[in-house]
Amino acid sequence: MAVTLEQAQRVGYTCLKALLRFAFMVANNLVAIPSYVLYLIMLQPLRVLDSKSFWYIEGVLFKWLLAMVASWGWWAGYTVVEWGDDVKAVSEDEAMVLVNHQATGDVCTLMMCLQDKGTVVRQMMWLMDHIFKYTNFGIVSLIHGDFFIRQGRAHRDQQLVLLKEHLEKYYRSRNRKWIVLFPEGGFLRKRRETSQAFAKKNNLPFLKHVTLPRLGATQVILKTLVAPQENGTPAGRDAVIKESKSKGLQWVIDTTIAYPKGEPIDIQTWILGYRQPTVTHVHYRIFPVKDVPAEPEALTHWLYQRFIEKEDLLTHFYETGAFPSPQGQTKAISREMTLSNLWLVGIQSLAFLSGGMWYCILQYFYHCLF
Repeated sequence: MAVTLEQAQRVGYTCLKALLRFAFMVANNLVAIPSYVLYLIMLQPLRVLDSKSFWYIEGVLFKWLLAMVASWGWWAGYTVVEWGDDVKAVSEDEAMVLVNHQATGDVCTLMMCLQDKGTVVRQMMWLMDHIFKYTNFGIVSLIHGDFFIRQGRAHRDQQLVLLKEHLEKYYRSRNRKWIVLFPEGGFLRKRRETSQAFAKKNNLPFLKHVTLPRLGATQVILKTLVAPQENGTPAGRDAVIKESKSKGLQWVIDTTIAYPKGEPIDIQTWILGYRQPTVTHVHYRIFPVKDVPAEPEALTHWLYQRFIEKEDLLTHFYETGAFPSPQGQTKAISREMTLSNLWLVGIQSLAFLSGGMWYCILQYFYHCLF
C-alpha cells in the first residue's frame, strides 16, 4: 500500500515532535535531578538542627520534580478524569493507596492526578520494583525514602522484614502521610496467565483485567502503621475520624486506573508523546482502616474482594466508557483533573535556572581548585 504525502508528513511530524520532547526530557533531568541533590546537600546542617523543616523542604522539591514528570504527559494531551470518592477529604490523614498495575505509565498517571491533592505528593512514600533504583529517578527516590522491593519467592520473606524496618525508621520520622503500592506485584500482561492458573487451582474467580493481589506488603504496612486499638475493633467511625491526626494509618484508598480500550500508556509514550491525546480514568473508593480485618486469612479475602470489584469496574468501563454509579445513585459523577500551565512553566523555569546556577557555582570552585 502506497504511503500518501499527507501520511508521510504526519509520520515526519510525529517523529520530529518525539525527538524534540526526548531532548527536552533529557535536559529536564540533567538540570532538575542534580539541582535537587545539591540543594539537599547544602541543607544538611538544617537536617541536623531542624529535621522537620528539612523534610518539609525536601517534600516541596520532590513534589516539583513529580510535577515536571506530570507536565510531560499533560502537554502531550494525556489527561485524567476522576471517579468515585473524593480523596481530597482525607488528604491530611494517613492512608494506604492500593493500585492496579498495567504499565509504567500508571506511576506517571498517579504523579499527575495527585498533584492537586494538598500535601499528599510531598508527604507520600512509594513502594516500587527494585529496578527503578537504577533509573534516572532512583537517586531522588532513595533520598526521599521510598522503598524498593525485590520480587520473587526467594526474596519474599527477607523483603518483608526490610519493609517493616524501613517503615519504622522513615515513615513517621519524615512525616509521611500516604503510602502507595501495587499489590499485584507486577504488570498485568506479565502476571495474568500465572494469576489465572492460580485462581483455577484454588477455585477463585477468573480475572482478565486485573490479577489476584499478593498479601505480604499490605499486611506489613497495616501491622506497622495502624494503631493497634483501631484495626479490627468495634470503635465507631466518628471516633476514628475525630482522632485521625494522631491515630496512625486511617484509610485504605482503593484506586483503579482504566485506559480507553484497555490500552495502557507506558513511560516511552509519556515522554515521546507519539500517541494521540488520551484521557485516563481513575476511580477511588475509600475504606476506613477499622473495617479492614487484621487476621491474614480474613485480610486475604478482603484484598481479593477489592480486586474482584476492580475487575467489575474495569469490565463496565471497557463496555460503556464510564465507571458504574455508586450504590444508591442513578449516575456516576466524574471530575476532570486539571493542572495550571503557568505553574508548570514556573517550576520548569526554576529547574533550568537552578541548573544554570549550580553549573556556575561548580565551575567557579573547579577553577579555584584547579
